[in-house]
Amino acid sequence: MEAYKKLLLTNKAWAQERLKIRPDFFSRNVEAQTPEFMWIGCSDSRVPAEEITGTEPGELFVHRNVANLVVHTDLNLLSVLQYAVEFLKVKHIIVCGHYNCGGVKNAVTHNDFGLLNKWLRQIKDVYRLNHRELEAISDPVARFDKLVEVNVSEQVHNLAQTSIVQRAWEDEHRPTLHGWVYDLRTGLIKEVAMMTPDSQIEDIYHFDFHPKGH
Repeated sequence: MEAYKKLLLTNKAWAQERLKIRPDFFSRNVEAQTPEFMWIGCSDSRVPAEEITGTEPGELFVHRNVANLVVHTDLNLLSVLQYAVEFLKVKHIIVCGHYNCGGVKNAVTHNDFGLLNKWLRQIKDVYRLNHRELEAISDPVARFDKLVEVNVSEQVHNLAQTSIVQRAWEDEHRPTLHGWVYDLRTGLIKEVAMMTPDSQIEDIYHFDFHPKGH
């Protein structure tokens, strides 16, 4: 049997099993979605968002890219973010990285990856900004793990720097931003960062939506 056909057969079995457990499993989500969480994760096939969090369809609004980056010129990410915040009214946004991330690992090499170089440049910048802390760690595995954590924290701050999040913070006092790291070795998630609507960001990144005199 060809590999893709196995996926189709597995899908049928999965759908039948879900209907046995709950007859309205699919129909309850047909008309609308009301997820409480947005998930920004890595495209890595070993980190399935719903699987590792035990969530059901309709509970996570998911965006994934290489190394779970929040890039301010990425219209794909910004479109998903705007929809999640302004229309779905999510209460939490989770940036979830993972240890042994290929994107993070390759970013700190001198290898040429073609188009991917431009994407991985974001992680090189994260390393440069945190190089003293990282280079003080002698064990290469521990240093790599720390870079994964620092990268997640930087992406959380990148979220807070967007006008989309800042406007929701000011007008509706949501969402809370979370930085998590999934450990492929244990299956467990580690919390490494959190920013609430009351969190302070650097003044240069702050948007004034109601300037005085206007």
